[in-house]
Amino acid sequence: MAVTIYTKPGCPYCAAAKEDLRARGVAFDEVDVFTSPGAAEKVVELTGGRRIVPVLVDNGEVRAGFGGG
Repeated sequence: MAVTIYTKPGCPYCAAAKEDLRARGVAFDEVDVFTSPGAAEKVVELTGGRRIVPVLVDNGEVRAGFGGG
């Protein structure tokens, strides 16, 4: 099962998270919070009310932010 990563365009933390996943050979599905209907609301739900990206969901485990984000 692939990791789901919620991102937004131009986000350096999102780019770093995706590069890290690629470097480790981890398959992922990217969801743009600006263009995917309901994605921004899903991020808020997953993070307990925070509007932060990237948000990574791996086997039900949610991680918000990357490298200080």
